[in-house]
Amino acid sequence: MKTVNFLGKRIPVPGNVLLRMVLGLVMVVGGLFGFLPVVGYWMLPLGLLILSIDFPIVRRWRRSMTVKFGDWFKQRWPNAARRLGMTFRRGNRGAT
Repeated sequence: MKTVNFLGKRIPVPGNVLLRMVLGLVMVVGGLFGFLPVVGYWMLPLGLLILSIDFPIVRRWRRSMTVKFGDWFKQRWPNAARRLGMTFRRGNRGAT
């Protein structure tokens, strides 16, 4: 069974590809109606995370957003980033 990490928790998702796609789409659509009482905006990123397992385009977008957010967070709050274990990238990876 596949799992996704969301807010520091491992969440199991269905092993069937079709079921995962339907679940991801339902979560994204539910996240768009986050102003309603039962559903919430938290469903949108979780749905995109589930969809990123099977769709390379969504996966690339998620990885890009993760890197951009991490860089922004490290620039804005460097001490908090160090405490959370976020390492700082060097300009040239091959250099020592």
